Amino acid sequence: MADIFGYHAVQVGWPMVQALRCSRISHRWMLNDGQLDADLLFTPALLGTGDAGLRGGDGALPVSVLTDYDALPFPSNSLDLVVLPHTLEMTADAHHTLREVERVLMPEGRVVIVGFNPASLWGLCHRLDTVGRRIGMTSPVMSETGEFIGWRRLRDWLRLLGFEIESGQFGCYRPPFASQGWLDRSAWWDEAGERWWPVFGSVYMVTAVKRVRAMRLLGPEWKRKRRAGAAPATVAQRQPHPTPGPSRNSTE
Repeated sequence: MADIFGYHAVQVGWPMVQALRCSRISHRWMLNDGQLDADLLFTPALLGTGDAGLRGGDGALPVSVLTDYDALPFPSNSLDLVVLPHTLEMTADAHHTLREVERVLMPEGRVVIVGFNPASLWGLCHRLDTVGRRIGMTSPVMSETGEFIGWRRLRDWLRLLGFEIESGQFGCYRPPFASQGWLDRSAWWDEAGERWWPVFGSVYMVTAVKRVRAMRLLGPEWKRKRRAGAAPATVAQRQPHPTPGPSRNSTE
């Protein structure tokens, strides 16, 4: 986030994450759909009051806005950065939310998406949530999310909307234990997974750039016809004069 520059940045959903805390962009907004408790949403711990580490590069706090993710309250082509921390798993229509993000982003603007990988241990436990709770392999975070969106599926959505993927990374290879002690004991999974099975990380992070194809001016029609009908230029080469040979009457 610190290397992305601009004037306006928005985080959609999950105010507990504070993804814009290290951003240098001066104008920042924190959007939420109102499903969280109002007392929880506007607590100083979430907004960063009294904690300089949660503030942005200029020390200002993000402005909290209650809105619908399917209708972002920003004009088209007005934002430089949009962050979606597990937002697509929480919305009713993930594809429509992504279209809204494409609308509000200005050309060459960036979207950062964090999502759960269905092809992972966390994805398996999410599908078997009832069984996972009984054996202690579940997470409260996964219980609040909806459908996991795969990496390939998200990549196709981004390309369809005109985005170009700039970078991508997988992480979090340890099992989703509910106990903090078991999470600490399985920390070696992260190093092994990054080396041996990198695409099966439980979380992926994608950065995409909005590309807008520009028009190419071809000029008036009569100029193109005139150029096409013009005869090609020819270059005449001067032939050298032949060297006179000896005459028949010449004697040696």
